[in-house]
Amino acid sequence: QVHLVESGGGSVQAGGSLRLSCAASGTLTDNRYCMAWFRQGPGKEREVVATIYMNTYTRYTESVQGRFTISQDNAKNWVYLQMNSVNADDTAMYYCAARRWSGTNCATELTWYPYWGQGTQVTVSS
Repeated sequence: QVHLVESGGGSVQAGGSLRLSCAASGTLTDNRYCMAWFRQGPGKEREVVATIYMNTYTRYTESVQGRFTISQDNAKNWVYLQMNSVNADDTAMYYCAARRWSGTNCATELTWYPYWGQGTQVTVSS
């Protein structure tokens, strides 16, 4: 079982930056886990933001490409999402997700991930 706890959310002005963190604990025998950030805005479906595997294979949804960066600290089992140049469309609850994996790029479908955190709210004001 993997336990995920997100932190770092809050209110930020448009154009500003925020860094989200996800602490992973539990039966993490090694670092072969796909880690992902998803988000769900008001009245919207949950969507993938970024994924990372082995601190090498990363994927981003088009709307955050060039503005957000996903990274991980395997020694501490932390995953981060650096959010720059945020805008109102980035307002959402952000979730960390995980799945044990032994391939390359991670999937982007939310049903692929068995482990989820409770989420952290990000609100962007103009």
